[in-house]
Amino acid sequence: MAFAYYITARQQLEPPSVETLRRKVQASLAAGVDYVQLREKDLAGKHLATLISEIQELPEKNRSRRALHLLVNERLDVALASGADGVHLPSDSLPLSTVRARAGSAAVVGISCHSEDEVLQAGRDGASYVLVGPVFSTPSKAESRPLGVRALREICRRSPAPVFALGGVSRDNAESCVRAGAVGVAGIRLFQQTSDLAELTRYLHAL
Repeated sequence: MAFAYYITARQQLEPPSVETLRRKVQASLAAGVDYVQLREKDLAGKHLATLISEIQELPEKNRSRRALHLLVNERLDVALASGADGVHLPSDSLPLSTVRARAGSAAVVGISCHSEDEVLQAGRDGASYVLVGPVFSTPSKAESRPLGVRALREICRRSPAPVFALGGVSRDNAESCVRAGAVGVAGIRLFQQTSDLAELTRYLHAL
C-alpha cells in the first residue's frame, strides 16, 4: 500500500484563494489522502494558524479509518501553536536536528532531499520521512536533473527513514516509484489537477 502525500499550492487553484484551498484540502481528506503539507509560504502566521484550526475541525480530519498527517511547511512556530501534526522542512531550512529537539519525539518532522548523502544525514538527524526528488522531469524544477528510478531505488535501499517520491510523479509512473521502494508519492499537480481525487487515492493505496 502506497501513501498519498498532497502538497498544497493555492496559487495554482481557481480562484487562488484561501477558501478554495480549504475546500481542496477537505476534498483531499474525504478522498483518503494520508499527508497534507500546507506549503503556503506567503500566508502570514496568523492566517496560516487560522486555516489549520479550520482544517482540524473538519469531520474528514478526524476520520478513524486512517491516520492523517497535517503538516506545515517550515513554520515550526505555527505548527506548534496550532496543533498541527508536524512540520516539513525544505532542504535549505533550519537544521533538522534542531527542529527535532524543539518539536519533540512525537511530532512528524520531514525534510526535502536531493541526493543520497542528504537522505542519510536526514536519517541521522531524526527525520520521520524524506521527500526525494525530482525523480522525473517537472516544470517546477526545470533546472534540476531528474534522479530517475534507478537512483531512487538505491536511495530507498539505504535510507534510514521512509522515502516519498517527488517531482514529476503521475498516475502513470507512481507504480515504478513504489516498486523502487518508496512508501508513497508526493506532489502538487498530481492531486490538484486530477478530475477524481478519490479514484486516484484508491489507486495509490492499492500499489
